Amino acid sequence: MLLSMKETILVVGGGIAGMETAVQLKALGLTPVIVEKNSSLGGHVAQWNRLFPDMTPASKVLEPYDEALKEVDIYTDTEIASINSLQKEYAAVLSNGKTLRCKAVVFATGFKLFEAEKKEEYGYGIYDRVITNRDLERWFDTRSDERVPAKPAAIGFVHCVGSRDVKAGNSQCSKVCCITAIKQAIEMKELFPDTEIYCFYMDLRLFGKKYEDFYINAQRDYGIHFIRGRVSEVAETIDGRVQVKAEDTLSGKPVKVKLDLLVLMSGIVCDRANNELARSVSLPLDEDGFFRSLDNIAGVTRTDRKGLFLAGTCSGPKTVPETLAEARSAALQVYQYLKAKKK
Repeated sequence: MLLSMKETILVVGGGIAGMETAVQLKALGLTPVIVEKNSSLGGHVAQWNRLFPDMTPASKVLEPYDEALKEVDIYTDTEIASINSLQKEYAAVLSNGKTLRCKAVVFATGFKLFEAEKKEEYGYGIYDRVITNRDLERWFDTRSDERVPAKPAAIGFVHCVGSRDVKAGNSQCSKVCCITAIKQAIEMKELFPDTEIYCFYMDLRLFGKKYEDFYINAQRDYGIHFIRGRVSEVAETIDGRVQVKAEDTLSGKPVKVKLDLLVLMSGIVCDRANNELARSVSLPLDEDGFFRSLDNIAGVTRTDRKGLFLAGTCSGPKTVPETLAEARSAALQVYQYLKAKKK
């Protein structure tokens, strides 16, 4: 039985975590308000073409939210200037000058992709034929990136760019790079059946349902080459191609290949724009800069501050199914928190 309450709940972030949280809060009889700093909802998912492991179009996943959020107040192109703790609620000051009073706040502020140009040795922003995973997803949608050749003879994917890399300031695994590389490699092989495709990886972390099948299919059905070893050198050839040097640590032999396109799998890192927001409500951050959950087992969507909750990748790398599950959990945690306050 639903509680008869119309309390406003602030949802900071309009990606898939924020949208799903708002939908669930509304279903529980609460009044969610979404504040999104970009001009539209959808976050990173809206910038992806298809999603692993089923190759589901991202647009198909996002489409139901248009109807589900029809009666939800949404502020786009709007940021949180500050959140102030009052006696029994919070007051959020928005960049548009409005102040929202709310009984609880759910942070669903997401993540940033590692800036690949920081790894100069890979040549992003230097060599024409080096792009990132996000660039390739945009190309799948538009086919308009001149850096992607019309008939590539060979394409390479470099895993763990900015992840598991102490020098880059991120020692954590991004969780989705391996499977994204496999997905994109399969998509390119479907478009260019005669193209040789190489994946350079440290080790493959394929933990999700159907992920291992996806990897086996990539090798067996598509003939994609997987080379275990870090790329040591990337250079541009005289004809404008990219030469990649690596060591195959399984065979113990050096590898040198010439490619028409090199795709860097930029990892998931925290959004440093959240630092000031966290300070304003005294929320601690982890060493990696993500919001710190109450604990990493049973309290992932909770914090040590009453009325403040987390959903999705603002607390660390997640897949889309994990993000949706956390959004639903966060909404239920808010409901239970308000129910307990009424006793």
